[in-house]
Amino acid sequence: MSDVLMSGRLGRLLEAAEAVSPVEAVQSVARELGEAFGATEVSFLIADLSGRALVRLAHAPLEEDAEPGSAPSLAAHQRQADEERATTLPFDGGHGEQAVRTQTIQVVAPGASDSGTAARLWTLLAPITERGEVIGVLEMLLPKEPDEDTRSAAGQLAHFLGFVVIANRRHTDLFEWGQRSRPASLSAEIQQRLLPASRTCEAGAFTLSAWLEPASDIAGDSFDYSLARDHLHLSVTDAMGHGVGAALTASLSVGALRGARRRGASLLEQMAATNTALVEHSDARGADDYVTGVGGRLDLETGTLDLVNAGHVPPYLARNGRVEVVDLPPDLPIGLFPGTRYRSTRVALEPGDRLVVVTDGMLDRNAAGLDLTAVIGETHDLHPREAARHMADRVLDATGHNLKDDATILVLDWYGGHGRDRTTVSGADPGRASARLS
Repeated sequence: MSDVLMSGRLGRLLEAAEAVSPVEAVQSVARELGEAFGATEVSFLIADLSGRALVRLAHAPLEEDAEPGSAPSLAAHQRQADEERATTLPFDGGHGEQAVRTQTIQVVAPGASDSGTAARLWTLLAPITERGEVIGVLEMLLPKEPDEDTRSAAGQLAHFLGFVVIANRRHTDLFEWGQRSRPASLSAEIQQRLLPASRTCEAGAFTLSAWLEPASDIAGDSFDYSLARDHLHLSVTDAMGHGVGAALTASLSVGALRGARRRGASLLEQMAATNTALVEHSDARGADDYVTGVGGRLDLETGTLDLVNAGHVPPYLARNGRVEVVDLPPDLPIGLFPGTRYRSTRVALEPGDRLVVVTDGMLDRNAAGLDLTAVIGETHDLHPREAARHMADRVLDATGHNLKDDATILVLDWYGGHGRDRTTVSGADPGRASARLS
C-alpha cells in the first residue's frame, strides 16, 4: 500500500475533488480513498466546534451488499437540514477521541468498534490534521486487519483529505453547519468570525494553540495570531459588556489590530492605532466602549517576547516546573482615552517555556475556585491544544457549566531553533502530541 501515493492515486484524488461541487468534494475524495484501500465503507468525521465531539458528515458505502456498518451509537445525536444529515458522536474516551487527542491511527478489531460497525469488519480511524489543528477523522471499514504499511498510507492520505476540506469550506456552509451541534446566537456568530481560521499552529520553533469557551451571553472575548517570516504576533482581548454590543466592540478592536499589523506597524503602534479607532467609534456613538487585552510580538530568531498589557490580567509563565505570573505592568484599557501611551515589557523565553494568556473569565465570579496556576503546572506535558482544552474543561467544572463570562486561553510553547524543520506525521508533530487523555 505504500506505493499508493506514487501510483497516480494522488492525481485521481485531486481530480475527484475538482470534478464535483465543493459540497460533494470531501465525499468524492473519501470514496476514492475507500476504493484505494479496499474498504467497504468510508466516512469523514469533522471536529465539532465544542471540541468535545466528532460529527459524521460524509458517509459512503462502497459495496451495495456489504454487511451494515457505521450504525450510530446510543450516545449519538442526529440532525438534518434540507438534504444534509449529520451524526454527532460525543467524546467518551473511545477510539475516535483517542485518534484526535493522541494524533495516532486507531485500529479497532471486529466487534469492538465504538460505533456499532459490522461484526466481521476492521475499523481504521486516521486523524485529519494540519499543523496540529484537528480537522477531523477518516473512518474506514476494512475486510482484514490493516498492516503497518496500510496504516502509514492511510495517515498520509487522511492528511491530504484535510487540505481538501480547507480548500472547499471557503465555498460552502456545509462544514460550518456540520461542526455546530448547538445553535449560535447573533453575537456568537460575530465572535466566531473574529477568530483565526486555525486555532493551532505548529512551527519549528514554537507551537501555539488557543481556545474560547463562550458564556451563555457572549461577553466579547477574542484571540488572534499571525506568523511573519521571523516574528509571531499574538493577542487576547476582552471587550466590555455582553451580547451583540460586546461582539461589535470586539470586532472593531480585532479589525483595528489586524489592520495596523498588516500595514507593518510595530506592537506599540498597533495598540495605539486600535485605541484611536475605539475612542473615535465611542465618541461617535456616545458610548464608553473599551477593551482590555494583552498584545505580543515574539522574535523567532532570539526568543525575545515583547508584551503590552492594556488593563488585562497578566499572563503566566511555566518554566522548569514552576508557574509564575509575568510581571507585566498594566496600562489603560484600549478605547478609554485618546492619546493613551502604551509600554512594552520584554520577556526572554527559554526553550521549554510555556506562556499562558487568559481572560478574566478563567478567574472571576464563579470560576474563582479554580486554581489556575496549579492547572497550568498539571498540564505542562500536554500538547498546547490539549492543555487549552483541559483548562477549559476545568473552568466549566468549577462553574458548574454556567460561565458568567467568556473564558479564553492561549498557550504558547517555545522550543527555539528558528528555521529548523518540523518532524511530522500526517500533519502533526508526534513528539509534541501527548498520549495522555485528561
